[in-house]
Amino acid sequence: MKNKEKIAIFDIDGTIFRKNLHFELINELAWMKIFPQEVRLRLTEIYSNWLEHEGTYEEYRKALVEIYSEHIKGCTREEVLRASKIVVPFHAKRTYIFSEQLIKKLRKKGYRLIVISGSPLEIVEEYNRHYLKFDEVFGSVYALDADGRYTGEATFEPSKNKGQIVEDYIGRHSISLDDSYGVGDTESDISFLKLVEYPIAFNPNQNLKAVAEKEGWQIIVEKKDVIYEL
Repeated sequence: MKNKEKIAIFDIDGTIFRKNLHFELINELAWMKIFPQEVRLRLTEIYSNWLEHEGTYEEYRKALVEIYSEHIKGCTREEVLRASKIVVPFHAKRTYIFSEQLIKKLRKKGYRLIVISGSPLEIVEEYNRHYLKFDEVFGSVYALDADGRYTGEATFEPSKNKGQIVEDYIGRHSISLDDSYGVGDTESDISFLKLVEYPIAFNPNQNLKAVAEKEGWQIIVEKKDVIYEL
């Protein structure tokens, strides 16, 4: 009997990419004057709140979703794709050493690599085409009306249950979770980290760190060019 293919699941923002694709996309859409200019002021505010410990990373992430949902109304997919093609080449190499090394290692071993991100699918797919070249990517999907313009409604939000996405995926593709890897940085990644054999909490926020410590998961922190295991 042929052995089943092995799998590794990654988040992107804060796990592979040192910044946040959603943030950069919103920022670019504002620079292009597709989103109003005041959006950039709002981005600065929520990012500063997080940096200055006046808000959590999860609050920052949710604020990005709210800003995008509000201002994407009436925009076209072509505009978002155009912004994505500007953002990705500029930021693509801003990655973590640990994740890059792990991806290379697993790719050599023949693992199927997938990404599950809360960022919009358009920029996730562009990032994958330009840089990651993973086997499958998942990102948030926003509805389009009959005229091809976004309504602001999200029809698919991976961050709400990444574990279910993994279970559905391995079921469709007859993939084993034996020797599987998962890498995430926030509580939205917990549901898929619980499924894999080798869960890694990478630069975790406080909520994920608490779960990782309780479950005995590997905790990795990368600071500048040094990688620590806690």
